[in-house]
Amino acid sequence: MPSSLILSRRDLDFLLNEWLDVESLTKRPRFAEHSRETFDAVLDLAEQIATEHFAPHNRKADEHEPRMVDGKVELIPEVGKALKVFADAGLMAGEFDEEFGGMQLPHVVGQAVFAWFKAANVGTSAYPFLTMGNARLLLAHGSPEQIATYVAPELEGRWFGTMALSEPQAGSSLSDITTRAEPQDDGTYRLTGNKMWISGGDHELTENIVHLVLAKIPGGPPGVKGLSLFIVPKFLVNADGSLGERNDVVLAGLNHKMGYRGTTNTLLNFGEGVHRPGGRAGAVGFLVGEEHRGLTYMFHMMNEARIGVGLGATVLGYTGYLHALEYARTRTQGRPAGARTTPSTGVPSPPVPIIAHADVRRMLLAAKSYSEGGLALGLYCARLVDEEQTAETEAARARAHLLLEMLTPIAKAWPSQWGPVADDLAIQVHGGYGYTRDYPVEQFYRDNRLNPIHEGTNGIQALDLLGRKVVMQGGAGLALLGETIAATTSRAAGTEWAGFAADVDAAVARLGAVTATLWGAGDPEVTLANASVYLEAAGHLVVGWLWLEQALATGGSRSDFHQGKRQAARYFWRWELPRVHHRFDLLESLDRTVLDTDPHWL
Repeated sequence: MPSSLILSRRDLDFLLNEWLDVESLTKRPRFAEHSRETFDAVLDLAEQIATEHFAPHNRKADEHEPRMVDGKVELIPEVGKALKVFADAGLMAGEFDEEFGGMQLPHVVGQAVFAWFKAANVGTSAYPFLTMGNARLLLAHGSPEQIATYVAPELEGRWFGTMALSEPQAGSSLSDITTRAEPQDDGTYRLTGNKMWISGGDHELTENIVHLVLAKIPGGPPGVKGLSLFIVPKFLVNADGSLGERNDVVLAGLNHKMGYRGTTNTLLNFGEGVHRPGGRAGAVGFLVGEEHRGLTYMFHMMNEARIGVGLGATVLGYTGYLHALEYARTRTQGRPAGARTTPSTGVPSPPVPIIAHADVRRMLLAAKSYSEGGLALGLYCARLVDEEQTAETEAARARAHLLLEMLTPIAKAWPSQWGPVADDLAIQVHGGYGYTRDYPVEQFYRDNRLNPIHEGTNGIQALDLLGRKVVMQGGAGLALLGETIAATTSRAAGTEWAGFAADVDAAVARLGAVTATLWGAGDPEVTLANASVYLEAAGHLVVGWLWLEQALATGGSRSDFHQGKRQAARYFWRWELPRVHHRFDLLESLDRTVLDTDPHWL
């Protein structure tokens, strides 16, 4: 029986220590004050706070959505209480520099820590998730004054942050943004426009909210090249750090989604004139970095958020799997084939736990393979961030950066597709009860179904992978991925996993050939019309590789945990990896069915 139904600490220990060897990071100057013991202590703390303060109100926050009352957002009180515990424990600043009150944890450890909160309560955990990303962007691109003004209050949990990109008419098409930023004589800007789907966009949880807003300065280049990035605080900040006038940012309405109901999701109006700082119209904004480089800066936050969304989708699937596993072990129903009666008496044999049925084990193995495979993917990418930032040589840092660039669309999209499938299977394991609110798995599914939309739809990730990442630098990223996978498969030679390795190698070879075929078609429309299928195939191949990595990391241990790892690896090898070849067959045919479908036919 798992010790927690939120997440598996044993699996985290395996991935961090037996596979990714995070303790070796303590040899680097940035992490020299840490040890295996300090990493374990922070993970223990995360599990405790997630269990005691986040998980208990997950259902209540879902049933009692944020409400707009007299222009303000009302939330259940448990949300604010949990976030105060989180911030007071120093977890908001966990990965940040000591000079900002941080612990300087490796990113891979920080992501494992935060996974507890995403799994326990994805709605409440969204507030610190966005705030930490906001602070990282400002540290990377903000001025010293901006960093001094905004980052410290965010990491203390006194202020929260957002990212405000989308607009009602534009959605994901950022080139169509119409929010304007008029330069002022004092060096500030006045913003007017509307932003839609802004998570955490308004609430009373903190003293202030720091919006990072994309807008266009008049006279700038057209499209995305004309976007600039601005800090637009809910309340202006005085020179001494105290709060001043209310800025002209107004909550226009709340969006009500099928999941993530504990997170306020807002329509914000900028420069509506409800509040007029200094007596003038427009929301006061402060330019981050240079004009017209806003999207470049925002991608610093978006790429981090994409990996984080993927990890969130993984752990929502993971907690669904753990709940289904417990249910299958305790729910009795039916009898195995051939055991309908007791031979000596003819009396029907007693019902058995449903985990005794092969099809239930099939569903559990599938959910386990998606959940544990996705967790390996997310933590592997987080480990690449540490390599990118702290590796000893420039070559090693560049290598990690390139590989991370390649994997980011997969790390976001693959778990966002298959995490909900794990939750769907969890509902199926529960049978009729799974579709009721008596059990939490239906909420896990609803929450998780939002992740294929968050931070760029899976279709956008597919275009990013096939349209940019695999062809950048003359295909260097794709070649590096192939080399990295080959290093794993070569280690499997002569082991029980040699067959798995050979199948992974064959799939890698086909990925290269298919990529050449798609881009050799001479018609970008045909190529990119197949991008989603390409992403699915590449994602399954990458996760198959990481399952081979996990299988090799189990060594010769015969513990139930390691045996379970190996069996999930076998499942993915025999049941899931073959899927890629059907997709490769379709891609090689340069099929035009979708492209040639007249909209009037639909």
